Amino acid sequence: MANTPHPFETLTPQRVVESIESLGLWLPGEPFALNSYENRVYSVTDDDRRRWVAKFYRPGRWSDAQILEEHAFLAELAEADVSAGSVWADANGRTLHEVDGFRFSLFAHVSGQAPELDNPEHLFALGALIGRIHAVARSRAFDQRPVFDIPSMVEESRERVVGARWLDARQRQAYERTLDALAPLMQARAWPASALQRVHGDCHLGNMLGRDDRFALVDFDDCAMAPAIQDLWMLLTAQTPEEWQMQLSEVIEGYEESIEFDRRELEWIETLRTLRLIRHTAWLTARWDDPAFPRAFPYVAESAYWDQHIRTLEQQRFALDDSRWLV
Repeated sequence: MANTPHPFETLTPQRVVESIESLGLWLPGEPFALNSYENRVYSVTDDDRRRWVAKFYRPGRWSDAQILEEHAFLAELAEADVSAGSVWADANGRTLHEVDGFRFSLFAHVSGQAPELDNPEHLFALGALIGRIHAVARSRAFDQRPVFDIPSMVEESRERVVGARWLDARQRQAYERTLDALAPLMQARAWPASALQRVHGDCHLGNMLGRDDRFALVDFDDCAMAPAIQDLWMLLTAQTPEEWQMQLSEVIEGYEESIEFDRRELEWIETLRTLRLIRHTAWLTARWDDPAFPRAFPYVAESAYWDQHIRTLEQQRFALDDSRWLV
């Protein structure tokens, strides 16, 4: 019996166009697929030369309530004049649409390039942007979005990875042993519930666009309840104490134009880094039925990848015990 095709395999360019045009827009050209794996995202231009980003949500990932909570957050940011890729609403105020089982939304196109994290002006501007976002974010909490909880996130990732078909017995044993050692170290450097707030959740370079020192943060698909430092630590990429302190100083100075930053949160950076490493590999294994993943990440099916992943996690045991330039 033939395998059931993944839903995204049926999302043809024609289907994308027809879905968007069902909202009353006309697209004279073809959609251009953007670099996205979790969802399917396209750049489109309507007959008024307005540029849009159409996001087709991965079936079964988020509930309607979770997606609409993301959109409500974006509406708050737009009201506060914060650059965050606003979502389009139809005449009835709907931001989430559905055609043939595909849920999708349209977002205002944001132009520009990724920032340079060795540029102090860019770091200051990014800190200022995230500070403005967090000033709005702290006004209320998410009810539907995920919460950064170490035990549940680590256990979910463990279940996905140990069930993957690529690990041999030795690797599976080593992986579980490493997670058993990491979990208490992570918990010892965990955040209290009082530190949780609404965050973007995935502040990597691909989600920051702009020119000069004016940037926007886009794609709030991973927004969650987490400590504020979750949206800042990936900006700190330096490999020496002096450069790291420079980056931190610029980011925090920009951030505190809008809101105070609790520097005690710096102690959670390695915990969050470890959590991201664990969850990223679990995500790759969980999405392997999507044909885009074997094409983009073929190395996941190789034994060497798993040996390296386990070594990287083992190294995080030492990083969790090291303050890493925090003073």
